[in-house]
Amino acid sequence: MRRAYTILLFMLCVTLTAVAQERHFDIDAVSIVGRRTIKEIGVQQTRIDSTQLRENISLSMADVLTFNSSIFVKSYGRATLSTVSFRGTSPSHTQVTWNGMKLSNPMLGMTDFSTIPSYFIDDASLLHGTSSVNETGGGLGGAVKLSTTPANTQGFKLQYIQGIGSFRSFDEYLRLTWGNDHWQTSTRLSLATSPNDFKYVNRDKKLNIYDDEMNIIDQYYPTERNRSGAYRDLHILQEAYYNTGRGDRFGLSAWYVNSNRELPMLTTDYAEDTKFENRQREQTFRGILTWDHHRSSWRIGASGGYVHTTLKYDYLRDPGNGTMTPMTRSRSLVNTLYARAEGEYYIGSKWLFTANLAAHQHFVESRDKNIILQEGNKAIVGYNQARVELSGSASAKWRPNDRLGLSVVLREEMFGDRFAPIIPALFVDVVASRRGNVIVKASASRNHRFPSLNDLYFLPGGNPELRNESGWSYDAGAEFTIGKEGTYSLHGSASWFDSYIHDWIIWLPTTKGFFSPRNVKDVHAYGVELKASGYVALGRGWRIDGDANYSWTPSINCGEKLSEADRSVGRQLPYVPLHTLTINGRLSWRGWSFNYKWCYYSERYTMSSNDFTLTGKLPEYFMSNISLEKSLTLTWADLTVKGSVNNLFDEEYMSVLSRPMPGINFQLLVSITPKW
Repeated sequence: MRRAYTILLFMLCVTLTAVAQERHFDIDAVSIVGRRTIKEIGVQQTRIDSTQLRENISLSMADVLTFNSSIFVKSYGRATLSTVSFRGTSPSHTQVTWNGMKLSNPMLGMTDFSTIPSYFIDDASLLHGTSSVNETGGGLGGAVKLSTTPANTQGFKLQYIQGIGSFRSFDEYLRLTWGNDHWQTSTRLSLATSPNDFKYVNRDKKLNIYDDEMNIIDQYYPTERNRSGAYRDLHILQEAYYNTGRGDRFGLSAWYVNSNRELPMLTTDYAEDTKFENRQREQTFRGILTWDHHRSSWRIGASGGYVHTTLKYDYLRDPGNGTMTPMTRSRSLVNTLYARAEGEYYIGSKWLFTANLAAHQHFVESRDKNIILQEGNKAIVGYNQARVELSGSASAKWRPNDRLGLSVVLREEMFGDRFAPIIPALFVDVVASRRGNVIVKASASRNHRFPSLNDLYFLPGGNPELRNESGWSYDAGAEFTIGKEGTYSLHGSASWFDSYIHDWIIWLPTTKGFFSPRNVKDVHAYGVELKASGYVALGRGWRIDGDANYSWTPSINCGEKLSEADRSVGRQLPYVPLHTLTINGRLSWRGWSFNYKWCYYSERYTMSSNDFTLTGKLPEYFMSNISLEKSLTLTWADLTVKGSVNNLFDEEYMSVLSRPMPGINFQLLVSITPKW
């Protein structure tokens, strides 16, 4: 607590000094007029604005996507597993890339977005449905494209941000940049720590109240603390770019992660947190070298990278003798080599041809080193596998006039010794009306997803005979943009999508006492996505910005019954909300800014039978966050002071069954950018 008071006192002193020195500057509004690029013909995508990525240093990409998109973010709480699902599919059907390299874990086939700080991402976009084929294969629901870019600075610059929040949470961020006409370098460091011991009312437990004669006279739900939820996450990102000035640019990106997290106890766990330890540690290094060569009508590029990940999971418990005994000691080691080559060629302003080839070579070792045989010898349970993944595509994009655009993409994928059938995709867009810039889009594609390494080889339970998941996806929609320069702007879009996925992989219990994956489902996912964004300049420096995202997503199991007792056919898939809605508003005046963020998830079923039992579904919930920010321009630095209130109305909710979430909580942030 002494550290918290010291930092808080420092913040207040700096703030008071800044207010005394504050100076106001009126800045003329700048309008940016964009034209549809030939690269994005027919593409359905959501771009995450840079202000949304930089809204708060404590946010991960999971938090950013929760309030700024229509996709479902399934979160176990801060600093715990957070995955995303597009259009009624599962997290493994969402592909994620960083600077072109896949981030998805080759063992699990999914990405934990809680491990990606939003301040480490400069550009983020969501490719919905068929549009993901432009980036990579396997995205039966969609893809998340993340990247970093050169800092574009002259000379040396520094930014430091300190955050203090409820539950003794501390967030620190430092960025050092230096650049000239040829070089751009950047060093980013992020450190987040917290006991994460928030209070909550445990609705899964009831305690009795007794009278003097030990008769039960009343019951109540106890107030408990989140136990075993502490975390410490360190991220370091080093980048360097060199521009020759003659069309060549070389780049280096190196990202190091050191994470030490406890896994919180369930609301149904009656054990004492001092009687066990449940901890996961991760060390990951990602490095990428890039080269790009630009000319007026063509571009070529190449990149190579390496990923090393060490995952350690330990579960220790006191069996009653006062000694912590290891129950599980899981160790996973992942090494990945990456290479990519790509090219673009323009013929005038009407044709664009692209081609790319990417290769990922995975070496994975997974072990549980704590299983002991009766004779006392150690038994190693797990697998040691290597797999190469190749993905190549070629596309032709044609815009015969300003109103019509056509695009054809052909992609081929290989995992190990398995080839997928050719993945075709067709895109079209038409300017239906120049008044209002009304554009109609449509696309269709086939796609395939290969099983993850755990699906195939996990011991016990892996199934090497699994078939690839495959399906056809279709979508169509329209968008418009209206506005008056410097006064107002409004952009909106509506799209319909329809997907059929065959041989859906699901892990089911076996008669041998463990789970094993099988191709058992055919899934029909369809629905509607709506988006709107805009601003209004009210005069005298006042401005309102806002955006909203909505999705309606039925995702139905259309497979055959596994038995007479199977009630999953014709039902909504577990943990897929039917309705998702987010709304963001921002009111700004000079250096002041007030933000309001709101999101809504409808009820989610926890069982494939959609039973309305106490644990068969999670109720709908609404989430509201507000913040007030003041930016100051001083003679010696630019300063920003921000206060945030999360879960404003103290909503009781769960994203995952038996995983408690925090109530109302607070945060104070101070950002300092010195002027040299």
